[in-house]
Amino acid sequence: MQKFETEQIEQRLADFSDWSMTGQKIQRTFSFDDFVGAMEFVNQVAGLAERLQHHPDIMIRYSKVTLTLSTHDAGGVTEKDFGFAREVDLIVGVQSGA
Repeated sequence: MQKFETEQIEQRLADFSDWSMTGQKIQRTFSFDDFVGAMEFVNQVAGLAERLQHHPDIMIRYSKVTLTLSTHDAGGVTEKDFGFAREVDLIVGVQSGA
């Protein structure tokens, strides 16, 4: 899978308002009411990751969860990452374009 150049990532991010670029990765932080809500979300993301065979970096800070995506085999962000981001946004009820 072909990795996107910085300009391509920035253009695609226009359809993913809560996601941002950090280096050659895309990232979003989600906030929940409490730790249990955050962990329920992480479990949903884990199921998605297994289904899609695409595993994000996950940082948990009590009620906040940060997901960082890149396609390691491609060495950067690919369509696979934006597809995963779209699925995660659907989990939390956000419609993403693309």
